[in-house]
Amino acid sequence: MPNTVPMTQRAEFATVRDRLAVDDLVTAYAVAVDDGDWAAYRQLFTADGRADYRSAGGIEGDTARVAAWLAESLAPFGMRQHLIVNRQVRFGVLENDTGDTAGVRADYLNPMSFAAPGGSAAPDLVCGGRYAFALLRTPDGWRLREVVVQEKWRRPPSVP
Repeated sequence: MPNTVPMTQRAEFATVRDRLAVDDLVTAYAVAVDDGDWAAYRQLFTADGRADYRSAGGIEGDTARVAAWLAESLAPFGMRQHLIVNRQVRFGVLENDTGDTAGVRADYLNPMSFAAPGGSAAPDLVCGGRYAFALLRTPDGWRLREVVVQEKWRRPPSVP
């Protein structure tokens, strides 16, 4: 049976599919950080992936180094709820193949509490800012090449 779907509809479908995959990757990033699943966090990145948390008082480096720093830094917070919103996705070109790269700019709101998971304590620290995600299409799907955090504000933590 001949293919009767016009080429433009197939291209639009591929773009929608990529947008959904990119959105899933950004969501998986937030879930990994909130759940403290550092193995999952590392798997979201390319082999040479990097993250930069310096604007939030953190470090910049490869994913293994940054995951270890995040694990230590976030350990006191039993509750983390990372919300990533206002996502703007742009697809790019790598080696003349349209759609091999993507950039996502998104805002975040991050309340954290010293309380144990499931506790009812109000957040002890709340911060917000903007992420810049750089993504690459790989044989295993979309992966993060770089994450840059630009913290814009922070309500200081209260003493536990």
